[in-house]
Amino acid sequence: MLRVASWNVNGIRAAIRKGFWDAVRALKPDILGIQEIKANDPPEIPLDLTGYRWYWFSAERKGYAGTAILTRIKPKKVEYGIGREEFDREGRVITLEFDKFLVVNAYFPHSQRELQRLPFKLEFNRAVEQYVEELRQEKPVIFMGDFNVAHTEKDIARPKQNEGNAGFTKEEREWIDSFLKKGWIDTWRYLHPDETGKYTWWSYRFKAREKNIGWRIDYILIPEEIKHWLKDAWIFYDTYASDHVPTVAELEPK
Repeated sequence: MLRVASWNVNGIRAAIRKGFWDAVRALKPDILGIQEIKANDPPEIPLDLTGYRWYWFSAERKGYAGTAILTRIKPKKVEYGIGREEFDREGRVITLEFDKFLVVNAYFPHSQRELQRLPFKLEFNRAVEQYVEELRQEKPVIFMGDFNVAHTEKDIARPKQNEGNAGFTKEEREWIDSFLKKGWIDTWRYLHPDETGKYTWWSYRFKAREKNIGWRIDYILIPEEIKHWLKDAWIFYDTYASDHVPTVAELEPK
């Protein structure tokens, strides 16, 4: 069984101080996609976590964005970026190729206040969609990351109050909707079609996590042609190392 997880750590150094490695020990992922590392160099892996290795893609700007993958399965090939400088300089996508599948880990831009960066995000959406669709022709893709969008009203605690806000705009939601309709499965939602109140991010303000005023914006997607691989999917709540928690899927590659 292959256990994959996706986690926005909101700064790896801060996350380590708040229990990142304890969460890794409890979760025991085979492949962990990490977003928003905010650091140039990977931290040292504790001795008891033997077998894990880092693949690290930091942003040019210090203390900003970036992605990484922590894996105990050695990849055949690693790709940093998608060949678009405006996105690659922010370290937004890292791809690992394995025997039977590819893992694409992405940190989608945030649209920001007053939607200043919405055009940039929508351009990134189109570029990364084209990228993973092309990869999908080669072998199955496990596409994970912080997509910075809540897909439906079931994925956000206060949909009416957030309508039109960054991460819940018509444009962002329409994009993920159209993307999924191209034959992609949101692994968690596929196994929990009607569940509400399950989120992966909460603001640090207003005791949002305590009150469960959250958003589900972190996803693990797989193409429909490998949906028979999917055995389980859940959200790992037993950590406070970040304002996000990991989303997890268990797959059995055939």
